[in-house]
Amino acid sequence: MARILMERSGELEVFLRVVQEGGFSAAARSVGLTPSAVSKLITRLEKRLGARLFMRTTRALSLTEEGEAYHRAGQRILRELDDAEQAAAAGAVRGRLHVNASIPFGSQYVVPALPAFLARYPDVLVDLSLTDDVVDLLAQKTDVAIRTGDLPDSALLAHKLGQSRRVLCASPAYLQARGTPRTPDELGNHDCLTFNFRRARSGWPFREGGGIAPRVVSGGVQVNNGETMKHLLLQGVGIGRLAMWHVAAELKAGRLVAVLEKYNPGDVEQIHAVHVGGGQVPHRVRAFIRHMVDAMKASPLP
Repeated sequence: MARILMERSGELEVFLRVVQEGGFSAAARSVGLTPSAVSKLITRLEKRLGARLFMRTTRALSLTEEGEAYHRAGQRILRELDDAEQAAAAGAVRGRLHVNASIPFGSQYVVPALPAFLARYPDVLVDLSLTDDVVDLLAQKTDVAIRTGDLPDSALLAHKLGQSRRVLCASPAYLQARGTPRTPDELGNHDCLTFNFRRARSGWPFREGGGIAPRVVSGGVQVNNGETMKHLLLQGVGIGRLAMWHVAAELKAGRLVAVLEKYNPGDVEQIHAVHVGGGQVPHRVRAFIRHMVDAMKASPLP
């Protein structure tokens, strides 16, 4: 039985490596086997499963529907095996840690925090991906994701890293050319940059008449991330609304100017570290989140 289990785990790891590398030859090089050995192993696996896992052509290799299902299950099995080894290692913090964050927050806050984390936990290999796409943690094999804004209801566990007040701002050149709005009503005469993703708010909130009410704004550009909006603001394209952490340095240097602060409702953008819950959370995940919480307390968001 032990020999059979060892064969199964080996087959599974080679199968996953073929998918990862995109071909038999590349997978063979990465695991120290010959391409023919990898091909025979996959053929044996398919015969044992009674299902074709790959569609093979002279130019491409793709997964069948059964292959996709086996790939998802295989990733889960190896993750659980890795977690079990972590739990059995007497609390040792080690292994590959997959971290995802947006490009601006990752560049400004996650990357500067990494040297101290790696110095404290030298047995951890941090696999960092910076992207403005909201990734599926399970599908992308992500251990920790840093999320900005409101969190949708989900099974993910969230740990708050901080929050930052939102602010309207524009470049001095834009305000000189178009004038500085004195009331929210005057925004109708301005180009207002907005976001195009689904969870974006439908209007900008303002404090007026003892309450807070949204105002519909419009302009010539919509974007999908705050960093792009900031660069457009710096180029004088219009007025935008961003969290203070995005633009604090630009406001301090005078490259951007805050507007309509009298009507600012004081709402905030929250930042969380999220991870998949349930079962034994790997020590490396706990350690990284704890490190980020401490780092953000030492250098809080503006």
